[in-house]
Amino acid sequence: MTELLSYKDNFSKTLKIAYPVMLSQIGHILVGIIDSLMVGQLGPEPLAASSFANSVFSVFLMFGIGLSFGITPLVAQADGKEDEGTITRILRQGIILCVVAGFILFLGLWLVYYALPYLGQTEQVVSLGEPYYLIIAGSIIPFMIFQNFKQFAEGLSVTKQMMFITIGANLINVAFNYLLIFGHMGFPALGLNGAGWATLISRIFMMVAACWFVFRGRPFIRFREGFKLLKAKAGYFRPMLQIGIPAGTQFLFEVGAFSMAAVMMGWLGDKELAAHQIAIGLVALSYMAATGISAASTVRIGNLIGRSDGKNLFRTGNANFALSLFVMSTCAVIFVLVHDIVPGFYIDDEEVIRIAASLIVIAGFFQLSDGVQVVGLGNLRGMSDVKVPTVITLVAYWGLAMPVSYVFGFVLDFGPEGIWYGLLTGLTTAAILLYFRFRRLSKKKAADFQKNEVESNPSA
Repeated sequence: MTELLSYKDNFSKTLKIAYPVMLSQIGHILVGIIDSLMVGQLGPEPLAASSFANSVFSVFLMFGIGLSFGITPLVAQADGKEDEGTITRILRQGIILCVVAGFILFLGLWLVYYALPYLGQTEQVVSLGEPYYLIIAGSIIPFMIFQNFKQFAEGLSVTKQMMFITIGANLINVAFNYLLIFGHMGFPALGLNGAGWATLISRIFMMVAACWFVFRGRPFIRFREGFKLLKAKAGYFRPMLQIGIPAGTQFLFEVGAFSMAAVMMGWLGDKELAAHQIAIGLVALSYMAATGISAASTVRIGNLIGRSDGKNLFRTGNANFALSLFVMSTCAVIFVLVHDIVPGFYIDDEEVIRIAASLIVIAGFFQLSDGVQVVGLGNLRGMSDVKVPTVITLVAYWGLAMPVSYVFGFVLDFGPEGIWYGLLTGLTTAAILLYFRFRRLSKKKAADFQKNEVESNPSA
């Protein structure tokens, strides 16, 4: 009974941090889903072009998100120690890091632009996707600045306001999609490019609103010195980069695998690629819900590490896994129930709808693995353990998932479903390995804390 009450308490504490982050993370993906829903009305070719462009863009976007994740555990650990000076310093370094990273990522996107025609897509998909890609590439800079303030706030368990900012940005995105894709109320009908401009405008709003909130918000008044950027010191970037670069690389390996799957779909045809875009939108939606739990896991584990509380480390991490399994099980059931209904909201093409429906069923099966692996990464990130998880993601997605996708999709001629069977294989492998990594490391940390306590207080 005591054990059950402990888990209930952990669920409550994690959810209090997680649900605004979940909604905020889902908001990022809703931008793409709403774009797809509205672009799908233009036909399968524009939808396939947006899938192609977003697949390439998302690799850089998710690396940037992962890089910013280096801020959260450091803030959470300093908050656990009640070290306001360190928190202020992290804010200052984080602003500079994310601004510089935003410009570097934009440069990378611009260079990759010249490689788009050589990725095996049809000429129409490339010609439609290129200008849209350049527009959304510009949104990476304001997005990265927003991410700095979001991750900083989450490290202090202040999450609701960023949720409201993201919801507001989505409303702006929908409004400008309506005006610019179809040319309503005197605006030009820009088609797919209109969706790109709407995304850019909404992300500029997110940047401005988040900066204003952290600078003016009551929870952050004591950290306002962090905006004095001239006081930055180069050596202070190292702790953030030591967590952020491996975290970004983890996302790079996973999202890169899904992006490569989209490229493979394009080898099969425009309709297969359009179907992939529909199914991946649902997967991304549930995945971002899981990343909300993962972000809360990082904060809670980071707080426990900061307080040297080894007693609750394993239990709290397990509660995070259990919460993720519950959420993703619910998503899996929903996916299976609506697999043949949802595609019709995107497009009126029977072949695309049929392929997308079959992919959504496969997506239902890998929801549990997806939830466990992303929360495993969050738990381990809270302990500043990032190097081994990075190796695990590399092996799972590029050593296993991609070869299996190619063999099933092309050699065994399973088509689109075969490509997704490979993704299922990689996610399941990552989930198992990350869980056991957390299990071993959390017990070791608990033993180390207990040993240190005995040594510092022999009479206890």
